[in-house]
Amino acid sequence: MLAELQRDGTLSVDQLSERVALSRNACWRRVKRLEEDGVITGRVALVDADKLGLGLSVFILIRTSNHDPDWLQKFRAAVTGFPEITGVYRMSGDLDYVVRARVADVKAYDRLYQRLIAKVALSDVSASFVMEEIKETTVVPVELR
Repeated sequence: MLAELQRDGTLSVDQLSERVALSRNACWRRVKRLEEDGVITGRVALVDADKLGLGLSVFILIRTSNHDPDWLQKFRAAVTGFPEITGVYRMSGDLDYVVRARVADVKAYDRLYQRLIAKVALSDVSASFVMEEIKETTVVPVELR
């Protein structure tokens, strides 16, 4: 059921019930239960970033020398406030954070960078620009469970 919904979140209950071989009512109850349990957290439309003029995907690699709660609160507020930023990850190892962003071009990345460092102090920032997206998915591998 989750695999089918991840492939197409627009499926009606009737269509989903046919694909997973359940009655309509049983299917509806299971979907509602998955939503109530927080397994299904939302339904979205996936868009082509290139067609919206956001053809450059960038990974921003951040190190900081400050790890206190006030800094973290400023950092969270900054990165969650930029619509260009599509993912933020606190890391183990050499890096402190990896930030994923979608922008139009290198100049747009530089504007994002300037706005970010104006909001929060960072020790070291570098960026890697994606040359080719080999695999990009939102699907969680539920079949492996």
